Amino acid sequence: MDRIVSVVGWHNAGKTTVVEGLVKELKGRGLRVATIKHTREEIRLDTPGTDTWRFAQAGSDLVIIAGAEGTYSWERRDTEEDLETLLTRVPADVDLVIAEGYKQANTPKIEVRRKETGAEPVRGNGPLLAVVTDAKDAGEATPVYSFEELPALVDMLVKSGLVADSLRVSKART
Repeated sequence: MDRIVSVVGWHNAGKTTVVEGLVKELKGRGLRVATIKHTREEIRLDTPGTDTWRFAQAGSDLVIIAGAEGTYSWERRDTEEDLETLLTRVPADVDLVIAEGYKQANTPKIEVRRKETGAEPVRGNGPLLAVVTDAKDAGEATPVYSFEELPALVDMLVKSGLVADSLRVSKART
């Protein structure tokens, strides 16, 4: 899939804040966005005592709940699925996938840095498109944006061709 960007950075650098801001900006322009989050922590998506929680506790390998507002699923796995496998589940009409994490995936990257978490760059695979930081001088040849400049970052993503349907973007602005 060529409509993906990974948001990477050290722990507590603000990756989730950047992903959230990008999603809001893209949705405001009328685009369909998918997000994929990588974590090393235990995942808890359900509330103890609910029917779906009880199904999972009983050992169900796949739990799906569907309603008028959407469909949610949880799948028990013995091994972690890689990003490429997860991307096969993304609907074709999604304009951009934003992955949080996945430093080693060969995807275009937006790196997030905060002064208090260290300015040391993340060494990962794939081209570095931009840096989002609270440092005034990031010392980068790559475009640098502040946390308040996410609309300009989205403009850059559109110009770079990562957003599949830029025609919809220009219509959403008028």
